Amino acid sequence: MTRIDAKFAALKAEGKKAFVSYIMAGDPDFDTSLEIVKGLPGAGVDVIELGLPFTDPMADGPTIQAAGQRALESGMTLQRTLDLARAFRESDDTTPIVLMGYYNPIYSRGVDTFLADAKAAGIDGLIVVDLPPEEDEELCLPAQAAGLNFIRLATPTTDDKRLPRVLQNTSGFVYYVSITGITGAAEAQATNVGPEVARIKSATDLPVIVGFGINTPDKSKAIASVADGAVVGSAIVSQIAEGKSVPDVLGFVKSLADGAHSA
Repeated sequence: MTRIDAKFAALKAEGKKAFVSYIMAGDPDFDTSLEIVKGLPGAGVDVIELGLPFTDPMADGPTIQAAGQRALESGMTLQRTLDLARAFRESDDTTPIVLMGYYNPIYSRGVDTFLADAKAAGIDGLIVVDLPPEEDEELCLPAQAAGLNFIRLATPTTDDKRLPRVLQNTSGFVYYVSITGITGAAEAQATNVGPEVARIKSATDLPVIVGFGINTPDKSKAIASVADGAVVGSAIVSQIAEGKSVPDVLGFVKSLADGAHSA
């Protein structure tokens, strides 16, 4: 059982919804980013999504693209991202970390080397948005064999024919993208999301967590009420981009987490 599996089992036993936060590793710099990440569990975050900076993101909107650029300019690399996770693990051995990014940096490092290094650094799961199920032998299956969850995205355009393929080797949880388009582009609507979550849950026992378009505590509560939890990324990254202090960023995160947990 991974930390992700254990966390969702504990939340289910408590009758609570999950709150997942996304932070770009190294934004605006390594030390500030690490300070924020270390503060996330205390702010109510159940699972940390750690963005891996990449020069050519596909699914990310302007807010997270800019965060990735700031991180790269501050010297972040795949190795530094793993270093950040390792530093977090020195004081927290229970909060799950999901590394979210693109395949190119992993491919460049070598899959076997990357998986060994990620596991040693305390990474629990991967979201690699540009590897479809047809490429499972490339990274998904080796990751599962190494003890890492491989989390897949389902979207409003994932129809009933496609869904079984998407779910086939997914583990940890299913990430449902609430809107068509990029991150931070539109607001999620619980009335639209609820039926889609129910459709996915009829096909899997995995928790279904909803992200994209959630930017307020009320929205976090509304979405969590029709799913197993909510993910917030762009709204948090925007706080960092505005130069807010670490306590202010974490205060905002806590308000979002409180929203999800009150669902």
